[in-house]
Amino acid sequence: MDKNTDDSGVRDFIKHMNELEERVKTLEEQAARQTTEPLLPVERSQFDAGEEESSPEEQRLPEIEAKVCKRNILLKIQCEKRKGLLVKIFLELDKLNLDVVSASVAQFGSFTLDATILAEVNSSVSLF
Repeated sequence: MDKNTDDSGVRDFIKHMNELEERVKTLEEQAARQTTEPLLPVERSQFDAGEEESSPEEQRLPEIEAKVCKRNILLKIQCEKRKGLLVKIFLELDKLNLDVVSASVAQFGSFTLDATILAEVNSSVSLF
């Protein structure tokens, strides 16, 4: 075998490896889009804890991020701290046939709650 044949083989191998890396990257991106889809933000009226009316400056919408993967939903909620709000959130999840698997709640500043909730669609609910 001569040196040119060896160089050509190495170049072909490197080209093939680069093509495979690109293909893996494309497949991983497709898989991520298929299994993790952002949901629409929840309107404030659905999360109202029954507090009295407040001024527009005081009515901050909660920041809600939701990701879905098969039967699991990951919720990240940052909202104004209000008495009974977490109970209301858990009750709403129950109404949606979602079982809370785990929850982590922390106070951020004096008036803000930061909650991360992992919920699973109740096994009695058929997705299809």
